[in-house]
Amino acid sequence: QEHVVEYGGGSVQAGGSLRLSCEDSGYAFSSYCLGWFRQAPGKEREGLAAIDHDGTTKYAESVEGRFTISRENVKHTLYLQMNSLKSEDTATYYCARQRKPATCSPDFQWSFGYWGQGTQVTVSA
Repeated sequence: QEHVVEYGGGSVQAGGSLRLSCEDSGYAFSSYCLGWFRQAPGKEREGLAAIDHDGTTKYAESVEGRFTISRENVKHTLYLQMNSLKSEDTATYYCARQRKPATCSPDFQWSFGYWGQGTQVTVSA
């Protein structure tokens, strides 16, 4: 049975860094468009970044220049390097695999599925 698991969250002070990881056991991992999303309490889930099978990346304006999405196909792992963290980055972070035809972009959240359970990131001021 396929699964998606995120890990690497934690507590950090503003200005600090964290790297999130996501393991996706899907058999065709290298062909997937993959994305990172987050949801803060009382807010809608927000798309952050996506990476296509060829390594093309797209970012939300809120994180561009601070976050970097990458993938390691051999390990079936997706990463999100987060630098210069701010208190407003506090949220539960999720990875997902695009399941419906669409541009590989965090703007098309509706096209993603196979959500993991999430990992909590807390940034203190």
